[in-house]
Amino acid sequence: MAHRPIFSSRIASILTLIGLAVGLGNVWRFPYMMGQYGGSAFLFIYLVFTILFAVPALMSEMALGRITRKGPIGAFQEIFGRQWGTIIGGMIIFTVGMATSYYAVVIANLLYTSWFSIFRTFTSENIYDFELGLGRGRLQYAITVIAIWGSLFIIYKGLRKGIEPLSKLFVPLFLISFIYLIINALNLEGATVRVIEFLQADFSALKPEHIYAALGQSFFSVGLGGSFMILFGSYLSKNESIPRLALTSTLGDVVAALLAALFIIPTILVFGLDMTSGPTLIFYTLPQLFSQMPGGWLVGSIFLVALSLVALLSLIFALEVIVGSFLDLSFLKDHKLKIILVVGLIECLIALPSAFDSNLIGVLDLIFGSGMMVLGSTLALIGLTKGLRKKAVLDEIFQDTDNRWKDLFYFWIKWVVPIALILVLAGYIYSSFF
Repeated sequence: MAHRPIFSSRIASILTLIGLAVGLGNVWRFPYMMGQYGGSAFLFIYLVFTILFAVPALMSEMALGRITRKGPIGAFQEIFGRQWGTIIGGMIIFTVGMATSYYAVVIANLLYTSWFSIFRTFTSENIYDFELGLGRGRLQYAITVIAIWGSLFIIYKGLRKGIEPLSKLFVPLFLISFIYLIINALNLEGATVRVIEFLQADFSALKPEHIYAALGQSFFSVGLGGSFMILFGSYLSKNESIPRLALTSTLGDVVAALLAALFIIPTILVFGLDMTSGPTLIFYTLPQLFSQMPGGWLVGSIFLVALSLVALLSLIFALEVIVGSFLDLSFLKDHKLKIILVVGLIECLIALPSAFDSNLIGVLDLIFGSGMMVLGSTLALIGLTKGLRKKAVLDEIFQDTDNRWKDLFYFWIKWVVPIALILVLAGYIYSSFF
């Protein structure tokens, strides 16, 4: 069994998991996905998918990581064999790499927004200047490159010296500023009435792509996809309760998504912004809110900095998935620095198009942030239940406790969840091409 670093404490593992799950997945992605794919009906479908499918999948991926003590490539090799495991694991790493490339650009946009808030202050007079800077591809690409190499430096420092300290500092700061913003957003004139109207769901308007997008959001936001949570699980000590961690993370993620909606959506509705404007939605929403709210400069700047740091935590873990997976290969295990340099160069290269065309981010996000994440998690579930003994899987998840729901849980992750995910993916593909 390969040596893996282990989280130093329960609080370190929980804060890292919350930071990984919350991040931009809820503040950046959730509001724009909700706006584009069915409004409040999307919210309901997202919650159903999260409870029924994401939680069991989360527990399963963590268990796979802890059993194998390896990243995606090594874990898939153990459950599918060397040839197919390498192919599937390689596909997962390619997916993570593509998602990371545009995610890094979004973080660059966020870092620029933070800088503008601190040093220029958002006012009704200079918001146009901010939007001009946001659209400058060369500037955003330069910040993207800095974010990528800064994250890789943290990875080089390691789990306990790099990732853990950042989680303990950034996550609490982010949550405190988050709550204050919600209070101010809901105090905007007419905000409460508009939110109530918006939350009246129209399920008759739901289309296959809306259901597909909701499924993708539930998996993306908690870090599923046969990648992040396998690596996270490989760092867990045997004493950690996987069900408790999974439920804590999912609850935090769902609450964060709802809270994000409670301060993004009122602002959009009050200021008459376009809910369907896509991945750039929060970058046109937050400046409007900060320019109007009491103490907007201070609170807005604190929030943006905290959000940027939490987002960087997700970027660090995404890059760690890639680097850690290659380190699992025997012929590369002693070449961490070389792997980091190569990964950094490749990520900088494939991030270039997204930095110059924000419309590309939405397209890539639907493919890699939704579809490929769901496919990766489906393959992880199939491999876990086909490639490992039932007793080993259940003992890893439930730690030999006498749980009467064990057999039902196993049936659920072996048959119900994979079949449901495949049907949703197939339905979306069919509706898109036929």
